[in-house]
Amino acid sequence: MSKEWFILQFKPNSHHQATKNLTRQGFETFLPLTDITSRKTSRFINTTRPLFPGYMFITFDRTKPEWHKINNTYGVSRLVTFNSNLKSIPTTLVENLMVRCDLSSKILPVENLKKGDQVKILHGPFANFIATVETYETDQRIWVLMDLMSRKTKIQTPLDALELSN
Repeated sequence: MSKEWFILQFKPNSHHQATKNLTRQGFETFLPLTDITSRKTSRFINTTRPLFPGYMFITFDRTKPEWHKINNTYGVSRLVTFNSNLKSIPTTLVENLMVRCDLSSKILPVENLKKGDQVKILHGPFANFIATVETYETDQRIWVLMDLMSRKTKIQTPLDALELSN
């Protein structure tokens, strides 16, 4: 049997340690990351965090006995099971996530929208309105400026509700 992908839960704030120890044991892991901007007092701080807090992906051949040492690895909490059975996840899911990441495993934006781009809102109360991209947040939400009643109004919308306007 070939290698399959599984979900692994790591201990709080131990993703670096778990990745290092699993790699040292010969396992391949994948931990998609995202940049998060948070406000601390009067400053904004950018940090890189796991896309799925507390979880990462690991691949191994379950027919070989070496995988049993994963749960005893420093930094690892457990392999995720369903009804006490180890279940793999679709390889295409992990491969599609990997394609969306750069070399450091950071998730790239779906579209390269930048400040000033003209977009059309596809659905919701402002469907078919044209707006201007103001800011892009890491959780796939976009702030756009719309001209409503001769005033610029800032509105937050999900990325999938927008289309680049020609």
